[in-house]
Amino acid sequence: MGRLFGVAAMERLAGARVTVVGVGGVGSWTVEALVRSGVGRVRMIDGDDVCVTNVNRQLPAMSDTVGRAKVAVLAERMRLINPEVEVEAVEEFVGAGNCGRLLPEGCGVVVDAVDVTTVKALMISHCVRGGMPVVTVGGAGGRVDACGVRCTDLARAQGDNLLRMVRRELRRAHGFPGGESGALFGVAAVHSAEEQRYPQKDGSCGSGAERGESLRMDCASGWGAATFVTGVFGFAAAGEVVRRIAEGG
Repeated sequence: MGRLFGVAAMERLAGARVTVVGVGGVGSWTVEALVRSGVGRVRMIDGDDVCVTNVNRQLPAMSDTVGRAKVAVLAERMRLINPEVEVEAVEEFVGAGNCGRLLPEGCGVVVDAVDVTTVKALMISHCVRGGMPVVTVGGAGGRVDACGVRCTDLARAQGDNLLRMVRRELRRAHGFPGGESGALFGVAAVHSAEEQRYPQKDGSCGSGAERGESLRMDCASGWGAATFVTGVFGFAAAGEVVRRIAEGG
């Protein structure tokens, strides 16, 4: 890493603090990349346990970790990678009642890797108004083209339904500028414009959801997901964080 960014940048990374909210199919890979890149302090926030259906895409999901807290499993792994890293595992879900407590001033760069529109908008608004840099991640489910992942300002992230709904919520509930203004949000957004694939009841995959079908990646229904895509989303988010810190941003 020092041969990529320089010695001074590595010192900045070692002294940096990053908070990752959501350590599932995307965020778990972000945490891994951050620690392996030399970030000295990582805080993970997620109230979920490992489920057997997570094995196809989530770093902490293994046969002997099912039922354990994701943040606890990851914390153990990160300390094995770098015994000197400061890892904090917070087993909670972020919401309106605890956002300020879980994301206080000084929590460093925040990575939003959750998939609930209102929670994403809440965290983004909180970070922007508090002057905290934030990187948000769009929908990784239903996609197979790992080469289509990119990072742009949230205001200009096209082709991602999750981020489209987040923008709408930010404008409706948090006073962010409308699209007609052309103003940027100042929020980096990892996303893909690839058309999502939806599971059909006959076992095939199509370009649209069937009526009544869930549009989330959960243990029972919704989009399918592939590690080679969710991991790229997570690595792209980590890359944006590392670049910012290394360049002194």
